[in-house]
Amino acid sequence: MRAYERLLQYVRVHTTSDPNSPTHPTTMRQFELANKLVAELKSLGIADAHVDEHCYVYATIPATDGCENAHALGFIAHMDTTDDASGENVNPILHENYDGGDVTLPGSGATICVDEFPFLAGLKGQTLITTDGTTLLGADDKAGIAEIMTMAERVLTENRPHGKICIGFTPDEEVGQGADLFDVPGFGADFAYTVDGGDVNEINYENFNAAAAVVTVHGLSVHPGSAKDTMKNAMNIAMEFHAALPAFDRPEHTEGYEGFFHLTSMIGDVTTAKLGYIVRDHDTARFNDRKAEMARIAARLNDRYGQGTVELDLTDSYYNMVEKIQPHFHLVENARKAIAAVGLEPQDVPIRGGTDGAMLSFKGLPCPNLGTGGFNCHGPFECATVEKMDQMVEILLNLVDLYRA
Repeated sequence: MRAYERLLQYVRVHTTSDPNSPTHPTTMRQFELANKLVAELKSLGIADAHVDEHCYVYATIPATDGCENAHALGFIAHMDTTDDASGENVNPILHENYDGGDVTLPGSGATICVDEFPFLAGLKGQTLITTDGTTLLGADDKAGIAEIMTMAERVLTENRPHGKICIGFTPDEEVGQGADLFDVPGFGADFAYTVDGGDVNEINYENFNAAAAVVTVHGLSVHPGSAKDTMKNAMNIAMEFHAALPAFDRPEHTEGYEGFFHLTSMIGDVTTAKLGYIVRDHDTARFNDRKAEMARIAARLNDRYGQGTVELDLTDSYYNMVEKIQPHFHLVENARKAIAAVGLEPQDVPIRGGTDGAMLSFKGLPCPNLGTGGFNCHGPFECATVEKMDQMVEILLNLVDLYRA
């Protein structure tokens, strides 16, 4: 079975995670795909395939004779989809011999325009996979799952020599919890790759350092007719806080290695106001400077309006994996070789976000990220191509070959 055929099956399983749920997994529906994958892995002859109580799928393909001393290599993808668009009742559509032009989605009437998404022109002649426009596709990251499953099937049916191969599928990546309960020792890999990116020639081993910030402003409400020198309007003070941050250090003005402050929520009245932020930067020193700047602004406002007026709660979320990858840079070098072997030019791309691999790297499993051939994730314009998914399978097989010695 080809990878895209698996994708068409997997995307029909509703696996959206829930950022507001306190359970692990955040939605029980993710078990439906997990159980399906375990059954499929067992049908391939992988006897130890199983799903644990937290919806993590694990499976191992033992090393072949003569490759027992090779490094154990892991491949990881996530089962959940984002709640940015519906992941239920997904209706995938194949556009064979795609002409490289605009694509109208029949379910919604919306158009994926080449002017807006120039990469589409480079997909001309391939078989494009989209939705009908009413849901996301779920290639993020069911394309990664399909490619890993197809790689595993090829390894087994072709009797390819290989070291120990460890397979893991996680829940709740889209809500930042995919690596939280991942059993790194039980997984059994020395190194791993997440397969959860964009184009198949991309390698990601740098990601943002990340923090979450909550700014709480305590005001004082009095009658506006007698408010002079007495009222403290929490909403106005909150706006002062936001205005003190650099106006062009926002996501809509940044790219590449440029970090940002991103206001994600705001609520309030005269008495109390709250601002929610995420803070991002690839460079650790600049990341720390950003957090320090928020603390300085809070301190200045407290000097102006009274101590305790502004409370700042900063919590680090994850860190740049590059420091954990650099001592094992063969992971990047071999990924470049595997990509070049299918006739593509490898491209190192910093992630403007985080991955399960970043958190797993800090848990002791060095884990850069590879592409899937999926694009426009987290929305109804999400798409992939059959040919790029096939290429990714070949890249994974090349990595298996490179690590068998």
